[in-house]
Amino acid sequence: MRSSHPRSAAVAALVATALATGLLAGSADAAEGAVSADPIRIHDIQGTTRISPLNGKQVTDVAGIVTGVRTYGSRGFWIQDPDADDNDATSEGVFVFTNSVPTVATGDAVKVSGTVGEYIPGGLTSGNQSVTQISKPTVTVVSSGNALPEATAVNEYSVPAEYAPAGDPAAAGSINGLALEPSRYALDYFESLEGMNVKIGTSRVVGATDPYSELWVTVKGWENTAKRGGTIYGSYESQNTGRLQIQQLAPVAQQPFPVANVGDKLTGTTEGPLDFNQFGGYTLVARTLGTVKAGTLAPEKTKPQAEQELAVATYNVENLDPTDPQEKFDALAKAVVENLASPDVLALEEIQDDNGAKNDGTVSAEQTLTKFTAAISAAGGPAYQWRTVNPEDKKDGGEPGGNIRQVFLFNPARVSFTERAPGDAVTATGVTKVNGKAALTHSPGRVDPANPAWADSRKPLAGEFVFRGKTVFVIANHFGSKGGDEGLTSHHQPPVRSSEAKRLLQAQAVNGFVKQILAEDKNADVLVLGDINDFEFSATTDALADGGALYPAIKSLPKAERYSYVYQGNAQVLDQILTSPAIKKFTYDSVHINAEFSAQNSDHDPQVLRFRP
Repeated sequence: MRSSHPRSAAVAALVATALATGLLAGSADAAEGAVSADPIRIHDIQGTTRISPLNGKQVTDVAGIVTGVRTYGSRGFWIQDPDADDNDATSEGVFVFTNSVPTVATGDAVKVSGTVGEYIPGGLTSGNQSVTQISKPTVTVVSSGNALPEATAVNEYSVPAEYAPAGDPAAAGSINGLALEPSRYALDYFESLEGMNVKIGTSRVVGATDPYSELWVTVKGWENTAKRGGTIYGSYESQNTGRLQIQQLAPVAQQPFPVANVGDKLTGTTEGPLDFNQFGGYTLVARTLGTVKAGTLAPEKTKPQAEQELAVATYNVENLDPTDPQEKFDALAKAVVENLASPDVLALEEIQDDNGAKNDGTVSAEQTLTKFTAAISAAGGPAYQWRTVNPEDKKDGGEPGGNIRQVFLFNPARVSFTERAPGDAVTATGVTKVNGKAALTHSPGRVDPANPAWADSRKPLAGEFVFRGKTVFVIANHFGSKGGDEGLTSHHQPPVRSSEAKRLLQAQAVNGFVKQILAEDKNADVLVLGDINDFEFSATTDALADGGALYPAIKSLPKAERYSYVYQGNAQVLDQILTSPAIKKFTYDSVHINAEFSAQNSDHDPQVLRFRP
């Protein structure tokens, strides 16, 4: 099982480095002021900012009641002072990191001596907030079987509507040094409860159970509700304050974690310590877990295209290769036939080479595609043909050895592919005129593959198709990932989204190529599609659409239906189809078959667009 707080012997060095850089430096004056004849209390340790005023200091006989014990991963226990102060900004709970299986039990009254520190899940460069803790503890059990401090109710009334304060410009945008305002900002509210015993009532699931035994709920049932029960991430300012990650204290070997889909309800009371981890921020680690009441959500099926409609789709099939079980091929194939209604053209992302992650120089994906198209035929679909350009080995990012690429599948009974001097991995396709019409110099071909924007990233695949005598240009993309971006709960506010710079350059390259086609024929039918790895409101999408060259078709949907992916309880757009100006009338469908479900064939939902060329 993945630890919620991976820790190692390097933690001490990490904290020392953090202290040296000043990121986690507490106030020496505050620390000295707290050291007096009075015993140190937990709220003295937590203080009124995110960083303990006693950071790096030794504390003695800190009293509290054990509210939760974690025997796996980041091993330790939480204690809480049942006698709270009158300051809402100071938490009354703290984590005691033991590094070995704790010997205390829930309900024990204890006194803890040790070193106060700030642990950063994911490390200094992650941007994550830190967890105030006591490490290298000496623990004395005073009594056992005590009543636990009453859990603080987290609900739609207690969580503020505003997400986070603006970071301090003098501290590189960090909020670490700012005084907490728990009645004004959601992140401050949760920080003021760090380590405390909290509870939620019946809440809607907005992020399905994942392989790491965690799910997401919202305590604000009305907040940016998606049509099918999730929570829409519709702008950088609508972070959805009601979202909360749920884990459980009990090891899954002893107590299986419930399986839930988006729209299900976690009913009853869920109660336990409030933690912070690198994979989702503030997390209720349930000592008592509510019961999942299943909803009625089912995978969607799109409408079949009419005889005169061209259906074009995009689907990220998540590192498909011949070593995957036949069940995955069959499930993906069934989705193409039954849920996507066998589109005429299907752009695939994350098709791996013929031996997957084996790193031996193989770049061909012939076996992968043969196996997949056979599975589609067996599922009752068309006998798809494919076109692609094999990448250079190890040059396109993704899983090492996998050599992922985009691929066109097309139904030759409905559409033909115009082959023009097929390109290779390093040859750029261009735009020319043939019989007075715009045409590609290489079809299939890659768009601007030498551009530094595509370094260690998938190069766009362009192809010419003919449907009922009309040429349609399709450009399949898989832009750079969001890896390296800080999470919404970062101590930098707004969070640093460093990956955007690369996608912006990629979008500009594709936009420029589309403009070349439109310069030759302003009425050309051009579709740009794929895993854009960015939101419909992002600078990436704006750059793709620049100058009116393209329109993000997902914007034609009501806001409650705009999503293709669910991340940390936020339903959001990553996969897109964009249309050139000549494509004036179309129907668009984000076909929700994966992202909302615990059982997934991919983590992305496919997109389908139908129009009459």
